[in-house]
Amino acid sequence: MRRDLVILWRSVRAENRMFWRSPVGAFFTLGLPLVMLVLFVALFGNEPIDHPEYGDITTAQFYAPGLGVFAAASATFTNIAINLSMRRDDGVLKRVRGTPIPPWVFLGGVVVSAVWIAVCATTVMLGLGVLAYGVEVQPEQLPVLFVSFVVGAVCFATLGVALASVARTAGGAPAMANAIILPMGFISDVFIPLETPPSWLVRAGDVLPLKPFAVSVSEAMSPFTVAPGVRWERIAVLVAWTVAGALIAQKMFRWEPVPGTTTRRGRRNRSIAG
Repeated sequence: MRRDLVILWRSVRAENRMFWRSPVGAFFTLGLPLVMLVLFVALFGNEPIDHPEYGDITTAQFYAPGLGVFAAASATFTNIAINLSMRRDDGVLKRVRGTPIPPWVFLGGVVVSAVWIAVCATTVMLGLGVLAYGVEVQPEQLPVLFVSFVVGAVCFATLGVALASVARTAGGAPAMANAIILPMGFISDVFIPLETPPSWLVRAGDVLPLKPFAVSVSEAMSPFTVAPGVRWERIAVLVAWTVAGALIAQKMFRWEPVPGTTTRRGRRNRSIAG
């Protein structure tokens, strides 16, 4: 077991190095949400807004945690789905499966690395909000903020592995990931506060994982929340999606390219599923 943990730690370090060696991926994960925060505050100002759940809060106090959560979802769900699909098409996963490394150690390294990057992205986002826009972080709510964030990040990391399991090719993974995460962002109080949305849209947001994630983090930072302020029903939604993603990944994850598909290099896959 100790040997597996050492390999897991090395896998996490390797995944982190590969992430930082891809400037484009690092920008879209860390830089783009920061640009969005600056633009949103510049466009809408930093005056108090009447939010249906949090009361009168400043624009930055609303946008900073929401965009931080969106950055975390991108660092986990989107990045994992795309990267694992690319590695499968390129035959990397097949070679990894042929090594003595236990499968759970390799996939655990991918997930833990993504969660760590999500922590970095959200910390940078909130740091900018605190320093530049007066965003408040309640010290007594830090344990709730930490628990909510870790549970949400692990949830989306697991769903990223599940999406990589479902996606047949690396070319289809980015489209699937963006087709899922972007609409979810608009109905989950991440980009704009929804004052009087249709009831079906509210129910959809409550059931999908991004809104419980975003709202849990936002409430943990809200000056109107009384400690401890944890809403266990939202945590339960995230745990349920984590379990669902893990079951899908366990049943459908492939280490070899799907037979009959075309690789990114234009070659036809003829491998037989193991």
